[in-house]
Amino acid sequence: MNEFEIDKKQVRRAFSRAAADYDAAAVLQREVCERMLEKLDYIKLRPARLLDAGSGTGWGTRQLGTRYPQAEIVALDIALGMLQAARGTAGWWRKLFAGKRERFLCADVEALPLAAGSVEMVWSNLALQWCNDLPATFVELHRIIGNEGLLMFSTFGPDTLQELRTAFRGVDGYNHVNRFADMHDIGDMLVAAGFADPVMEMEKLTLTYDEVRAVMQDLKRIGAHNAMAGRATGMTGRAKWAQIERNYETLRRDGKLPATFEIIYGHAWKPAPKLAADGRAIIRTDFKL
Repeated sequence: MNEFEIDKKQVRRAFSRAAADYDAAAVLQREVCERMLEKLDYIKLRPARLLDAGSGTGWGTRQLGTRYPQAEIVALDIALGMLQAARGTAGWWRKLFAGKRERFLCADVEALPLAAGSVEMVWSNLALQWCNDLPATFVELHRIIGNEGLLMFSTFGPDTLQELRTAFRGVDGYNHVNRFADMHDIGDMLVAAGFADPVMEMEKLTLTYDEVRAVMQDLKRIGAHNAMAGRATGMTGRAKWAQIERNYETLRRDGKLPATFEIIYGHAWKPAPKLAADGRAIIRTDFKL
């Protein structure tokens, strides 16, 4: 197994355990979701069926339901605990928005149990960083989106948690922070998967903390554990933890410890296939993954 490969069983367990307290801790996730929702103001598409890929406890799903009241929404998450929390919240949501259609599906976005062309839009807020094969994931998303449909997503970029990476440097030989794809590489992946007109944006958001343990506790509360195969499996000893704290303390600014998140936003369309003069579809054979 590749040392940077994501352990999906660990991801499921971590997010299921975090579900009960997730909404109270997911400040960053909600902020990014709100910024994505603002970008929808410029999108004219009104999907009849859309997929929220990596829906978590359903906060973003409910915002999409308000924006697209006639749409059937499929809330998909790899963690059953997250979907159970979302279903519990959906009880009062259904009463407020009578007739709303939502479905809950526990599955991995890398292997979607959905028919080809079955949704008009895929929305994914900070979930794609948990995919092991991002190029293949985009091919899978392209498969389930109908012609002229839209993919809109956010994910983490390479500078995410750069301070934590620095703090662990030299402490041991394990990987402590996941690897994240570069914005330009993601744009290339989208084109290779068959999407058209990709629009990519990036910004950095910084959270601040009083102490290193608070950084780690926040990550634990939202289920964002290190899930790589090359992670350390035992407890961090006192001596190592003291070194980590010393390393992180060198980054303190204005009395606070920063935790940087590089946020990548992207959206792209699935174009209708081009037709030859006799009406047959032109199939590309030059994809490179």
